[in-house]
Amino acid sequence: MLLADKRALETNLKVSLLSIREKELNFYTNNCLAIGTQSALLAGFAYAALQTSIEKEPLVLHLVYLICSVASLGFQLLSVVSTTLLAMLGPGLALRGPDGSMHSAVDNMVGEYRYAFFAFLKGLLALHGAAIAYSFIMLQTWFEKIVISTCICISLYMILSYIRVLLKRFAIPMSGAVTGRFDRPEDEATGVASGINDSNEIRTLSSLIHSQEAARAQRSKASSREMSRPA
Repeated sequence: MLLADKRALETNLKVSLLSIREKELNFYTNNCLAIGTQSALLAGFAYAALQTSIEKEPLVLHLVYLICSVASLGFQLLSVVSTTLLAMLGPGLALRGPDGSMHSAVDNMVGEYRYAFFAFLKGLLALHGAAIAYSFIMLQTWFEKIVISTCICISLYMILSYIRVLLKRFAIPMSGAVTGRFDRPEDEATGVASGINDSNEIRTLSSLIHSQEAARAQRSKASSREMSRPA
């Protein structure tokens, strides 16, 4: 009976831990899908730029236009492919992998989706470069070229400034970031005895079990004092 109760407690704690970590997994999965959707849109713009017929003179500007368009298309497709794979493989590893796969899936998605976001930004910069080169090639007068190029540069500056403001406003200090992982040093004997092989889950479960037992002991002491108190 006691062994069954212990196993049930360990199982319930493990399920609770995974449900907390699942929120992080869903958060990063949704981020990847959002980045992938916008990257696909900008990749379409870059592909349309390659299909546009423009003059080949001056040759330098023509090469700049093609390089920026191809770079934008490449970065956006890289972002689309990486975010799509992350949205597929991350939850798949967490769902079907061995013990500890949830932690591995979330920890790997944290870094990879940031790389995808940086690829998205690089593609956005390259697309603006292609637009500037296009304005210098196709427009006739220098006044038109300067005005349109200035507008494109202002647009790019406003986008980057707004991104910087938002990242700074919603920045989370590294020391204050909260995750679903429990990182305190724990006694690993309980986890080993329960047949759990992953060291992270062993430390987490042993800590939670210890806290649960301490709270239960505290309630027992309080109940004993209430019963021993004279009427």
